Amino acid sequence: MALRPRPDPTGPGQESVWDYPRPPALRTCSLPIEVILGGEVICRTSHSWQVLETSHPPTYYLPRSAFVPGALRPAEGRSFCEWKGAARYLDVHGGGRTVPSAAWYYPAPTDPFAALLDHVALYAGPMDACLVGGERVTPQPGGFYGGWITSAVAGPFKGVPGSMGW
Repeated sequence: MALRPRPDPTGPGQESVWDYPRPPALRTCSLPIEVILGGEVICRTSHSWQVLETSHPPTYYLPRSAFVPGALRPAEGRSFCEWKGAARYLDVHGGGRTVPSAAWYYPAPTDPFAALLDHVALYAGPMDACLVGGERVTPQPGGFYGGWITSAVAGPFKGVPGSMGW
């Protein structure tokens, strides 16, 4: 098992992902969020949820109703989270582009995460851009996790090589 790394120092207005709990916590977010794909804004909201888990940047869950019609379509694939339950995947469409299985949701989230019903998370990497408070996010490293890194969080972040056991 890999040793827990030393947390990066935090600056003014930052929080360390190493202060996030495990099991994860759910927090409301009122920052404006935009998702752009194929040159089109496919989602715009100021009401989202963040899932905060030790060593992970926040994963943002956006209201399904904030997506433009046709932006989300059912896809193959399922996964299971020990905290949130069974997830299903969605293809993401915008501006003539389609990104297969780039979003997921919980059709029946566990009780502690019931607020995630009718909310969708997506991988930032395949999108043209995901913006939080006007800041372009960086995808969580590794390709498996869906966290969004902004200047508000300090790492290091799970997903980098050697982090499997964190």
